[in-house]
Amino acid sequence: MAIDRRYFLKGAVASSVAAMLPVNWVFAANRPLGFVPLDISSLTWQSASQLPDYFHVLNTNPVNAQPAEHMLDPVTTPADVAFIRWNGKLPDFANIDPQKWTFTVDGESCKNPKTYTLAELKSRFTHHTRKLTIECGGNSRSEFYPNAKGNQWSNAAVFCAEWTGVLVRDVLKDCGVKDDAVYTGHHGVDKHLSGKGPAISRGVPIAAALEDDALIAWAMNGEDIPYMHGYPLRIVFGGRPGSVSHKSATGISIRNQVHDGKKMAAPAYSVPDYPVAPGEKVANKDFDIIEEMIVKSLITYPQTGTEIKLGQPLEVRGHAWAGMRDVKKMELSFDYGATWHQTSLTRPANKTAWQQWRLSLDLPKAGYYEIWARATDDQGVTQPVVQPQWNPKGYLFNGCHRIAVRVV
Repeated sequence: MAIDRRYFLKGAVASSVAAMLPVNWVFAANRPLGFVPLDISSLTWQSASQLPDYFHVLNTNPVNAQPAEHMLDPVTTPADVAFIRWNGKLPDFANIDPQKWTFTVDGESCKNPKTYTLAELKSRFTHHTRKLTIECGGNSRSEFYPNAKGNQWSNAAVFCAEWTGVLVRDVLKDCGVKDDAVYTGHHGVDKHLSGKGPAISRGVPIAAALEDDALIAWAMNGEDIPYMHGYPLRIVFGGRPGSVSHKSATGISIRNQVHDGKKMAAPAYSVPDYPVAPGEKVANKDFDIIEEMIVKSLITYPQTGTEIKLGQPLEVRGHAWAGMRDVKKMELSFDYGATWHQTSLTRPANKTAWQQWRLSLDLPKAGYYEIWARATDDQGVTQPVVQPQWNPKGYLFNGCHRIAVRVV
């Protein structure tokens, strides 16, 4: 997979791709005759039709796509396998000039509204690099029964990349935050599919924005942010619904009320504030905004459907995360939850980074098995074996992930 994507491009195709790069090809003039660059076309994917075959495209307009779950095995998710979620029209990336890109902080609770160029953000504030887990609020929606409307994400609408930028907190404090501040509102250049108004403008409680784990980032995994992930600047909040990590970001408003931007009103990114029966209708006044994600885990190795020989140990590994919390325990079962086996578990690289676990299993006899995984967070909350509380929009599914293995 990796080899194919990075294989040398040929002739004119390579030249045209190189010309489209959002980065300078340093020393290109010194390259040997006939030499062509590595394929970094993922930086400039601009439509669903340009995505590689390993993406499962849920929607072409807006673009929504995810990889197979086992492709999320690396500790740091490569940009070219991270899920893609847009709510509206993609910006005109090819005509974005990062030298002219600006980021504005304003709002009723901002003492001194300011506009920064990208260069000013880089020069005026301390740089930080964080591994931040971004998960779509509707990740695993396809697992709910009865089905909930919306993109039918499998369990792969989550990734943990390394982001570099400045702290949201530092920039907001540079502008001054009034005592009556309640929420933030995030803004970008993406438009609704109609072309009228923003596609989305969500935010977080002001306390969350003033923590030290949210960035205004210009780099993903050490490179310019790929178009599909929010070039040239992205607001990134780990541990919270991915919708607050605004792509192609142009600013933050400091609000004296809960932000009333597009997709802030119920039932979008909200769940009922009381338990409901599956399929039950809920009045919009009875929804609460999702502000943090919850404990969850993913098996990334082996791939479901794997076959091994009897007596051969089976290494199982993956990731676990818990929104703003840490994961404290990770367990596997191969007998439908009758017994559980504790795995090793790493500490997070930083707050809201996902954690890695692994365990070698000895499956006792030939036949078909399901491997189940469940995580427990630092508050003692464990993933449910069956589906969690059903909700009309299908958010926050965190039932145990499972894969199939056959022993022969």
